Amino acid sequence: MSSRRFFGTDGIRGTVGQPPITADFVLRLGHAVGRVLKSKDARPTVLIGKDPRISGYMLESALEAGFASAGVDVLLTGPLPTPGVAYLTRALRLSLGVVISASHNAYADNGIKFFSARGTKLPDEWELAVEAALDEAPQWADSRNLGKARRLDDAQGRYVEFCKSTVGGDLSLRGMKLVVDAAHGAAYQVAPSVFHELGADVVAIGVKPDGFNINDGVGATHPRTLVAAVSEHRADLGVALDGDADRLQIVDAEGRLFNGDELLYLMVKDRLAEGLPVKGAVGTLMTNLAVEQAIRALGVDFVRAKVGDRYVLEELLARGWQLGGEGSGHLIALDKHSTGDGIVSALQVLQAMSRSGRTLAQLLEGLNLFPQTLLNVRLRPEQDWKRNSGLAAAQAEVEAELGRHGRVLIRASGTEPLLRVMVEAQDAALAARGAERLAEAARAG
Repeated sequence: MSSRRFFGTDGIRGTVGQPPITADFVLRLGHAVGRVLKSKDARPTVLIGKDPRISGYMLESALEAGFASAGVDVLLTGPLPTPGVAYLTRALRLSLGVVISASHNAYADNGIKFFSARGTKLPDEWELAVEAALDEAPQWADSRNLGKARRLDDAQGRYVEFCKSTVGGDLSLRGMKLVVDAAHGAAYQVAPSVFHELGADVVAIGVKPDGFNINDGVGATHPRTLVAAVSEHRADLGVALDGDADRLQIVDAEGRLFNGDELLYLMVKDRLAEGLPVKGAVGTLMTNLAVEQAIRALGVDFVRAKVGDRYVLEELLARGWQLGGEGSGHLIALDKHSTGDGIVSALQVLQAMSRSGRTLAQLLEGLNLFPQTLLNVRLRPEQDWKRNSGLAAAQAEVEAELGRHGRVLIRASGTEPLLRVMVEAQDAALAARGAERLAEAARAG
């Protein structure tokens, strides 16, 4: 299969004003995507949502113009979480969903990702077809065949109702004080509304976007802000989302932070407690070994995908399983939604707590994550780490020392000339020593 020039693991992303995140390219992108859609649908309609970055206005206008120039109709939602766009694309029977967001990145970046008519990520073949169309001369529609655009005024309300529908009608959060950190991002309006409408006393932070402050010291990538707010307001729990609200971190009243690995285990355990079948769960190469062992101890199979929620989803679909996730907080429950959703995932956790009458710490009692040491080794331009015999020998030695009580992961960064070395072990000192030994061997190679 040909390599993709513009699409990465999660759409097209980069720094605004530098290729490919420029107005002219995004106009051509909209036109190219429109032509791919029109090859199978005479009159496609696409949905465009975005987060509140300042560049969203420019990119939304460019995309709208590109689609219209190819004869594609457009519905605009304004700020809406990524999973909200996926849901509405499916619910409204549209041809395609488009999200303008750079997720957890700072405001200077932006990106564009796409969802199929079923609300799922699109395959590599579709992305390659779009890139091929970008190489072709545009075929501008004449005036009679141009696409139209209109606002979808009730997009946020529809998505709020959808989120609430993913939990039982008997779930009430009355009596619970909840801090909700929306990262000054796409969920700044909908996230507080969901939890408030389910009865919680909501303290909302990260809900004043100005176009420049998305993910700036708040949200799932900066959970210490949530920890402090939970303590300050004496809340029962805190929920932090990232800029496009597809990832989640949770903090309890004691200030303990729970990551995606722990929450994935909780979701598996809760389904089993309800008597629901769980054939298997999907993590990634970075999922904590303690979580894999704990899930297997429940009698549930576990496999690892490459890092990235896209690959977790692909593995789930291939196996017909429902639950997967990453430590970063991307959690997927395919019996609830077609993609990862931070708000829906938080509701699954709250429902598990409500059903059991137990705190999050009590539900996860006995699950003790293995310490991990992660080191980055900068590679020289000519350096081929895979041919480094010294590194291979060191890895064999470290793995033998760890036995079944730890593991080694060595992988190249997809964006920088770095080698990422991770050692995980029940003993933190053993993990640190092993990682240093591997890093030293990698530098010497």
